[in-house]
Amino acid sequence: MKIQCTATSAIPKKMKQILIKQASIVNEGSIQVLDLLIKGERIAKIEKHINATPTTTVINAEGLFLLPGVIDDHVHFREPGLTHKGSIYSESMAAVAGGITSYMDMPNTLPNVLTIELLEEKYALAAKNSVANFSFFMGVNQYNLEEALKINNELVCGITDDGLYFNSEEGILANYPTFLEQLFSKSDSLIALHSENDAIINSNTKSFRSKYGNDIPIAMHAQIRSEAACVTATKNIIELANKYQNRVHILHVSTLAEANLMEFQTPIRQKRLTAEVCIHHLWFSDQDYEKLGAKIKWNPSVKTEKDKHGLLQALLQDQIDIIASDHAPHTLPEKSGNYFNAHSGGPLVQHALLAILEFYKQGKIPLTTIAKKMAHHVADLYRIKDRGYIREGYFADLVLVNTQEHYKVDQTNLLYHCKWSPFEDTQFSSTIVTTFVNGHIAYDHGQIYPQEKGMRLQFEKER
Repeated sequence: MKIQCTATSAIPKKMKQILIKQASIVNEGSIQVLDLLIKGERIAKIEKHINATPTTTVINAEGLFLLPGVIDDHVHFREPGLTHKGSIYSESMAAVAGGITSYMDMPNTLPNVLTIELLEEKYALAAKNSVANFSFFMGVNQYNLEEALKINNELVCGITDDGLYFNSEEGILANYPTFLEQLFSKSDSLIALHSENDAIINSNTKSFRSKYGNDIPIAMHAQIRSEAACVTATKNIIELANKYQNRVHILHVSTLAEANLMEFQTPIRQKRLTAEVCIHHLWFSDQDYEKLGAKIKWNPSVKTEKDKHGLLQALLQDQIDIIASDHAPHTLPEKSGNYFNAHSGGPLVQHALLAILEFYKQGKIPLTTIAKKMAHHVADLYRIKDRGYIREGYFADLVLVNTQEHYKVDQTNLLYHCKWSPFEDTQFSSTIVTTFVNGHIAYDHGQIYPQEKGMRLQFEKER
């Protein structure tokens, strides 16, 4: 199936009322066959039976599941400065085609988002171009601490170092405990951190380079960016987080050992330390490097089968709180070459929900848990206002899925600007049917409707 983008179609540009009939609504731990009425941007009514008026657009959803729209808290949409890889427009179209209705973008664009002025410029770009709802992290390094602390918690998702260097040469914040103490002691915002130990990585790199030169096999990435590198850094972050009781979120946990350091059986809104797992760490393992090579080169690295299976169990046990994509497109030439030349990262937003639905079809995760980990918990973790649940009065961010219809990933249906995917030639057992963003149809049966733009996410002040 080829996905098309259109500004005109039989579907009205903006409907006043949409009635979704007899959908199996997956929400807050239950699945119920109900009708749902959308008026304007919000969900007006959810009942067993709702009558349509002559002006209501009716969607027959019998046999389909209706989930809250996915909220992806970790993407790299590359604009400004890196639009040869992707743009807010292109990647947000891919997101809604994948059932993602809201996203949070990282600051490693060009220039890096290290000032309030640059942050607001990104918001202005998204207001004009994003098909999905959006928020942007404020970047932090050793030079801009006081500037980073100026963010408005109600309008910005948080502060992060993801994708940035601590100084002009190398390093992430996890390796600078003195600076982390300064940040933790002063911040009342959510702090999201990339957790790997540079000294261990550098030592491992030196060792493998002495053996292979520049032609280190890509499969060695899992041993260079090793379990020890992740666990050492994460333990240090946890120690500081416990000391200051900040709202700290560990990004892209890649090892079972790290997951076992996390809290469980604590309600999500009470947790001060939270963690996410990404699609690639749940789907791939080091056994896949031989086939896919640098296409599955990420930082942190894809690791062992034990880690892959263990992370899913940790997710089910609430040691890991949410699922994210870490969508980070590069061009194919940028993913090529030797170990040191091939960039880390890959495009995932269009297929993130489909991949998790595959686990559902395999009996590994309930649909209610998918809704919890990809919507409910993300909204609760970040304190997002009026989103993440299917509730009357909430924004109508919704996705209809058909778990009985197959979908094969190929070149004709990729919406990523980079035009490749680690899932190419994969046949999923489910299909994204329709995605609603703020009550309007953004994607339906293979067509994108980009004329209506998403909204800036808003948050509770207290994190």
